[in-house]
This record gives sequence, structure tokens and C-alpha cells, in this order.
Amino acid sequence: MGNFSQVLLLLGITVSIVVFFARFHIPSSLGYLLVGFILGPHTMGPIINLPHITTLAEFGIVFLLFTIGLNFSLPQIYALRHRVFSLGTGQVVLTTITVGLLAWAVGLSATAAFVVGAVFAQSSTTIIGKQLAEQGEENSRHGKLGLAMSVFQDVTAVPFVVIIPVLGMAVGADLIFNSLIAALAKALLAFCLVFFIGRWLLGPLFHFVAQRRSAEVFTLTVLLVALLAAWTTESFGLSLAFGAFLAGMVLGETQFRHQVESTIRPFRDVLLGLFFIGIGMLLDPSGFLSIWHWAIVGTLVLLISKTLLVMMLMKTTGSDWLTAWRTGLLLAVGGEFGFAVLAIALSADVIDVFLGQIVLASVLFSMIAGPFIIRYNKVIARCFVREHQPSAQHTATQQNLTVASPMSMQDHVIIFGYGRIGQSVAYLLSEEKIPYLALDLDSSRVRQAHTAGKPVYYGDATDRSLLDLLNLNQARLVIISHDNVAASLKTLEYLQTIRSDLPVMVRTRDESCIDELKKAGATEVVPETLEAALMIATQSLLLLGVPSSKIFQYVEDQRTEKYQLIREFFQGSLFSNEMGTYNKESLHLIQIKPPCNLIGHSLSSIRLDIEILSIIRQDTQLIEPSFDTIIEANDTLVVHASSMTLLRAKDILYG
Repeated sequence: MGNFSQVLLLLGITVSIVVFFARFHIPSSLGYLLVGFILGPHTMGPIINLPHITTLAEFGIVFLLFTIGLNFSLPQIYALRHRVFSLGTGQVVLTTITVGLLAWAVGLSATAAFVVGAVFAQSSTTIIGKQLAEQGEENSRHGKLGLAMSVFQDVTAVPFVVIIPVLGMAVGADLIFNSLIAALAKALLAFCLVFFIGRWLLGPLFHFVAQRRSAEVFTLTVLLVALLAAWTTESFGLSLAFGAFLAGMVLGETQFRHQVESTIRPFRDVLLGLFFIGIGMLLDPSGFLSIWHWAIVGTLVLLISKTLLVMMLMKTTGSDWLTAWRTGLLLAVGGEFGFAVLAIALSADVIDVFLGQIVLASVLFSMIAGPFIIRYNKVIARCFVREHQPSAQHTATQQNLTVASPMSMQDHVIIFGYGRIGQSVAYLLSEEKIPYLALDLDSSRVRQAHTAGKPVYYGDATDRSLLDLLNLNQARLVIISHDNVAASLKTLEYLQTIRSDLPVMVRTRDESCIDELKKAGATEVVPETLEAALMIATQSLLLLGVPSSKIFQYVEDQRTEKYQLIREFFQGSLFSNEMGTYNKESLHLIQIKPPCNLIGHSLSSIRLDIEILSIIRQDTQLIEPSFDTIIEANDTLVVHASSMTLLRAKDILYG
């Protein structure tokens, strides 16, 4: 079978299995593993033997770490420095020691036991990052901590890569120490090259590329930067993924972060699929019968030990029980860097092939179970946390809420988002002596407001367990003042299930999501751009000498009509590309030219779902023409309609 035929076979089976898994909401990573198993050398049927598939698959990890780095800017890493570095190091060291001692106790040699502990200590950033992104938890507290710790594990894998070959050579401790010092020095140098030079260079580079207005050049630049950073760290004996992560962190602080992430995502997803296919090809069912019981024991040891160790480490830093358990469950899964450590140990004869198969199967089983554990991490964690304990990610928040006694509040207002708009609303509520509670995800802002005596708490408005503490049954109004539409829709969905009669006012940036938010249950939607347009128009009329009473009436009419007039605008090609769909209404012009069917007929004869605002005839404009107005040739109709309705109208007029 030629290479082209193998590629077609690989794509055909992959598409079929992944689509089937998606139909039943099974993680796609498991589908890729199954593809690799089917097309691997250890099963009957066709075998894929593409020489470059392993190399391409490695780039999937590179691009995944690159996109994760985009969401971990330097200020975020600096804020988490004590927890991430101490927890990441502690987890790897404790897991290696704990699992290693267990393996040594059952009869393995000290070096083999050390390798088993080192392999089990690694967690899959690939699975954790992909699964958290699929379920929308990548920005949660436990999600950020889990991802940061798993990324830090990639750095801790470097000493293992140095130590294990040395163990196979049975050399002295002084060589091990010197090798470790050299590896750490290389890591520091690579960090300086990628991070500090990149921070100085990448911003201007992407600004220059963006000015070219070429999507092709932008994509090539993103690929160049990610792979160049990966090559830099690899040239120092470190992992490719480590350099890509550093480059992502640098770009995460620029205004190009979202565009870069959008550009790299297709490459990342396809190559990650190849990586999992390559892992699936390692499965050998013929040897499984003799090791399956040891593999299951190894899987249980891996999952349970890492969950408990991470949970206990999290508790030592003051985390609440639920966050500690959820973070532990995220990191329980085995990791792809464990395979690299295992391969080095096998090539250096530190462990034998039989033990290597057991360890490989144990890690694979944990990776198969990993997406399900991560998907249901909250459900599993709640089995170990008593109901009366603080829920979710907000121990300090909920303790403060208890002190503030929200359950005893009556007719209070709940504000989600304590930014510029949320604070302005809260100030006016305070002036009117109306009780309120506010939630925000900016811990610094919450701390400042709470210190000042404001009823503001750290909390995620999409966390249902937290919303249950806010006494929604007695609330008078909910105000969603942040501009995260996805989070607003989640909050509205839950509010509709528990109290559909509760008025909810939602702030949005523009009018593009008004209908969606209203359909989800919003009582009022205030578009920021339309309010700004209304205020500018108001001030302009005042400066032009228009009486304030007339202006006030105009503003009231616009708000009563849901901003109808200022929503009627000409989109233009640029606006259409950014915002438009055929269902959005705006202003359009219809040129009446022969042989139009309307010429000589009155407006009342038009049986179309369009609103005619005016008629431009020669040098005059007829505002709000009456129904008996006769349409003449060369008239121009100014209408308010959606693009889809306009297309249908033109078909009828000239049909």
C-alpha cells in the first residue's frame, strides 16, 4: 500500500470513528487512540506505516503547549508562582518517592522503582488542556492550577531525562550531580533567550506582519515563531513543548493573542489527533493477557496516589476541599512525557521489556480513563466533600457570604461583574439604600472592594452551586454587567430553571447578541455601543441649541422603542464582514428601475415584509410616505429589513 493510499485510509477511519464518538459525546482523544489501535502493527487488518507520522505527532504537543502559553501571561504566572512552583515540584517529587517505594517494596530494584515513580509522576497536559477546553473549564481556578502544574511537570521531566541514562551506566553520584547542574543551566539560558528576547522582538514583528493584511503571512509567522522557540529549547537538550509554551506566554501579553490562537488551532487539533493515533499503535493485545492484572493494579496506583497527593498538597496551601479534590483529579491522568522517560529507561536497560509493557499499559489505561475523570471531576469530588462544606472554588467567598447573611436579605439586587459598569450601578443602589451583592473574578478588585466594606465577593456567575447561596428566591433584580456573552447565557439558563420570573438586566457590547440574550431569558439588554451613540447624539443636539425637553423626549422614545432608530444604519461591506448575517436588520436602498413591477403602483400594493422609511425622488426626499404614494421610475426606496428579506423582495420586484 502506497503512502497516498495509507493517508486516505488513515483519514477515512479517523473521520468515521471521531464522528461516531462525537455522536455519543465520547472524548475525541479516545477515538484517536482507537484508530491507532486498529491501524497499528499488533492487530489484524491494514497497517499504517508512514515514516513521518511520529514526527508530525510531536508537533501536536508543541502547538498545544503554545496555545496554553497564550492563556498564561507573565502576570498570571507571577501571581501563581508560589503555588505552581511549590505544588508542581512537590507533586512530582512526592509521587516519584511514593510510587517508587511501593515498587521497591514489591521486589523491583531501586533504579527500576525510581523509573516507575518518575513515569507515573507525569500528567498529560494534552488530555487535561483539551478536555478542559471542551467543557469550558480552562479558566476555572482548578483548571488554571491543574494546567499550570502539568506544564511545570514538563520542566521537571528534564532532570529525569538526564538521570535515567546515567543510572543505566551505573556511574557515581558526582556525575549525576554535574549533569543536573548542566541541565538546569541550559533551561535557564533557554528561558532567557525565548522569553526576554522574544518579549522584545515578537510584539513589533507581529505588528509589522499585521500591517501587511495577509492571512497567509500571519499564519506563516505564527508557525515560524512557535517552531523556532521549540527548536531553541530542543537545541539545549530540553523539550520542544517547553519552548513553545514560553513563546505562547510572550504572545499572550500582546493584542494579537486571540488571532494567534485562532490561527494555530487547526494545526494543533489535527496534529494532536496524530499524536494520540501514535500512542494507540503501541497497544499490543497479544501480550496483554499475561500482564492485564498488573496493568490494572498499576493504573489504580497511578490514579489514586496522584489524586491524594495533589489533594493534600492543595490543602497545605489553604485551598478548599472541593478545589483540592478537583485539581487532584485533573492531574491523576498519566502523561505523554512519561512515555519519553520510559523509552529512555528501556534503551538504557534500566528496566526490562516485561516491566516496560506493564508501565506502558498502566499509563495508557489512565489516559483512556482520564477524559472521563476530568469531565466528571466535580461530580466525583463531591462524593468526598460533605454537602455543608464550602462549594466549588470559593471557600473564602462563601465564608464571607455567610458572614454577610445573604439568605436573610430581602428585595436585594445581585450584580455579576464589578468592573466599571458594575461599580457605577452599585454606587447608585447604595445612594438609594437598596441592598445588593456583587460577584467578580478579579481577586485584587474583590479584595480592595471588600476591604472598603462593599458587599463584593470572588465568584464565578456560571457556578450553580455558588448561585444557590445568593438567596435568588428573595432577590429583586439580577444585573449582569460583564461583557462575556457565553457566561451570560449560562447564567441566564440557570436562572430560568430556578426562577423564571426574576428580572434580569444584561449588558452587552453591541446589538449583535440582543436577540439571543432575550431568548435566553434576559428582561432587558443594554447594548453599550448604542447607549454611547445615544449619548453622543444627545450632547450634539444640546450644543446645537435644541431644547433639552425635546431631547429628553427623543431619548425616552428611543429607549421605549428599543433603540429602533439608532439600530437602523447602513452596514457597509466592512461592518457586514465583521457582524452581519442575513438575519440582522439594517438600512438598505432599493433602486426602482424598469422593468420593476412596482412602477405606477402605490405603496399599499407592496406585500413584502419590509419597512419603507422614505423615498428619494430626484432632489427631494419623501419622509414616511403615505400608503397611497405612487412609485415612479428611478425612485430610491430607503427600507429597513434583513438581508435575506431584501433578497426575496428584489426577486419579487423584478421577477
